[in-house]
Amino acid sequence: MDDRDKKVAAAALLMVAGGIIGAGVALLWAPQSGQRTRRDIARCAKKVKTRTDEAVEDLTDNINDLVASISDKTDDLLEKGKDMAGSARKDLIRLIEEGASRLEKFRTRLSRG
Repeated sequence: MDDRDKKVAAAALLMVAGGIIGAGVALLWAPQSGQRTRRDIARCAKKVKTRTDEAVEDLTDNINDLVASISDKTDDLLEKGKDMAGSARKDLIRLIEEGASRLEKFRTRLSRG
């Protein structure tokens, strides 16, 4: 997570916290009974908890999806790297064998000459 994402997440959390605090203060200053105010605060807290749980679950799912995607891409890159290394190894062996063959032909020409 880069700095920009961290700042956005912090700002979002501050806005949510400010909303909760503001709602609590508004309820406390509202002209209604203390029992009703406490009940409203409890109801609001339950809603916030539910929404927070849903947000955490969504975030967890998104992170798990991201990790799975990165893992798949890493596996693909690793497999491509292995294929490329195997191909390069085969090419190198072929070139060495061609060089050895040419060297043998040159040696044979020299021994005749």
